[in-house]
Amino acid sequence: MSEQKTQRPVPKANRFVETEAFWQGIEERELRLQYCPDTEQFQHYPRPVSIYTGKRNLEWRKVAGTGTVYACTIVRVPGPGLDGRLPLSVVTVELDEGVRILGNVLNADPVTVAIGQRVELAWDTIGEDTAYPAFNIVGT
Repeated sequence: MSEQKTQRPVPKANRFVETEAFWQGIEERELRLQYCPDTEQFQHYPRPVSIYTGKRNLEWRKVAGTGTVYACTIVRVPGPGLDGRLPLSVVTVELDEGVRILGNVLNADPVTVAIGQRVELAWDTIGEDTAYPAFNIVGT
């Protein structure tokens, strides 16, 4: 009996909010987030208007992708798993730019990931030619 791996779905662009700049950044291995120039603040997840002003005056800007683990959990799925990489550490990261984003931790045993650890941007390959933002623990 052969072991079958579960394929991870490739994310799709949002049809309700303009997210092309985000996905173009992903292709170029850059993390880009919406920025409100009126308030000089980032926002994430993408929205059609600024959460600070209600205006459509938004830009997309490249961010460093460094931050701190705000919350973490371990995903365990019985069976062959996703690409054979379970258990998986899933974190909410508070980016240095002031927004929170979800991602996987790639370089640490999930049981060692903890709130308050510093992380940096990494890229998780989820398809033959598709990557998605993830994180590596730094400074341990």
